[in-house]
Amino acid sequence: QTYTGNILIAVNPFQRLPHLYNDHMMEMYKGAEFGELSPHPFAMADRAYRLMMNYGISQAILVSGESGAGKTESTKMLMQYLAFMGGKVESGGRSVQQQVLESNPVLEAFGNAKTVRNNNSSRFGKFVELQFDQNGKISGAAIRTYLLERSRVCQISDPERNYHCFYMLCAAPPE
Repeated sequence: QTYTGNILIAVNPFQRLPHLYNDHMMEMYKGAEFGELSPHPFAMADRAYRLMMNYGISQAILVSGESGAGKTESTKMLMQYLAFMGGKVESGGRSVQQQVLESNPVLEAFGNAKTVRNNNSSRFGKFVELQFDQNGKISGAAIRTYLLERSRVCQISDPERNYHCFYMLCAAPPE
């Protein structure tokens, strides 16, 4: 990973690296000066969070790349950090933080499919909006999807598959 100005270039290692994305790493990047530590998605999320809190202005983080580049995983890391910074607001017994992070597998089932290059490829664009209160705590979230590949529902090229939800429905227990 490296920075180019305020741009983080991340390369998908195609393996899990949990030691780089745990609570200890989030604590390290919390409040660190941008560029002080190694380039990391947590640094980008921290910068956006601090700008939002210091200036009261909405921030945006654009995650872009080709299929299989790791956009979904990078987005999860950004959300994980922002939930770490702005979590703990309760809503119906579960924190908003938990609800936002737990919603992703449901979205993936209805919008991800196996492709030639990726077993869990998002076949849609996603706009994730996290809303924060004056104290910097998450108060709500909205996830909008767009450009869903409708053609995949009725036509699939071998060895690709349809959306995961169809296979889950077929494998569901009788009850």
